[in-house]
Amino acid sequence: MTDKRQAFPIGGQLVPAATRRSVNLSLPGLYTNDPVSMPVHVIHGRHEGPIVFVSAAVHGDEINGVEIIRRLLRLPQMKRLYGTLLAVPIVNVFGFHNRSRYLPDRRDLNRSFPGNVSGSMAGRLGHVFMSEIVRRADFGIDLHTAAVHRDNLPQIRADINDPILEPLAKAFSAPVLLHSAAPAGSLRGSDADIGAPVMVYQAGEALRFEEMSIQIGLRGVLNVLRRLSMLPASKPKPSKPSAVLRSSTWQRAPQSGILRAQTKLGSMVRKGETLGVVADPTGESEMPLEAPYDGVVIGRTNLPLVFEGEALFHVGRTRQTTLLEQHLDALHEGTSITPPELIEEPPIV
Repeated sequence: MTDKRQAFPIGGQLVPAATRRSVNLSLPGLYTNDPVSMPVHVIHGRHEGPIVFVSAAVHGDEINGVEIIRRLLRLPQMKRLYGTLLAVPIVNVFGFHNRSRYLPDRRDLNRSFPGNVSGSMAGRLGHVFMSEIVRRADFGIDLHTAAVHRDNLPQIRADINDPILEPLAKAFSAPVLLHSAAPAGSLRGSDADIGAPVMVYQAGEALRFEEMSIQIGLRGVLNVLRRLSMLPASKPKPSKPSAVLRSSTWQRAPQSGILRAQTKLGSMVRKGETLGVVADPTGESEMPLEAPYDGVVIGRTNLPLVFEGEALFHVGRTRQTTLLEQHLDALHEGTSITPPELIEEPPIV
């Protein structure tokens, strides 16, 4: 005899237990009178369990998360889900259409939460997402990449002083777990208003698919669902623990010019080590950029043309060198980190 669950209400519909359904949440339309909606895929399991949302493209040009969610929904394991999964592959539909980080009103959606039903366009979109998805969930995973012309080492960002969030952030098993305060107005920063903790997965570059970042993200989401007992425990060997970084800093251009980067993403660096050199076009003025402490490069610019003060290298402080190097060796060698039984299609190259 199976548990009897109430249907899950969303977008004016009721999703019965043991059912999966796509729902479109109505958004402000275009000025051409064309309707716009936010796609949500609901998996409402047969048995009771947590309600978890996984979201992507809060910034419309950050598309790795869209692919992570697509692959997640195709996995046969989802048929055995306990609880409810709310998968939102494209939150910022307007930015996604325009291949843009921002909304048409030039606002950043991830600085507009919790939103306002009668506010700006960003505020109204934020309100729909919060009221229909976030406030109904017990926990959330928000998938991001770096901005245009920047790249991020796969990492989880979370408040690891939160006793609920800390074990889930570690369960994700990204190479890096960065303890950081959430920016004001961000989805992660609104958890005090919603009561549901949110972690952010950051990996790769905007407007690019990066296979390793996608694989790590997919594996991480599954790890969290297993940690919450929403999926059966995994048989393959457990994932490596994350290297925990308690602090990080961006090293900025000391002058305007052309950057010659000497450090790759994921490189372990020593205090005072040269990360790159910024020179004027004639080479008469060259200024080195040095690591502020022993650590690892977790983010960097890919664009050589820089202005003074521009953020170039994101360095995280860590002494967990052996643990981190094990993760990074797999990344640099291009080793697949997703268990073979989860791969149903050729990787993106």
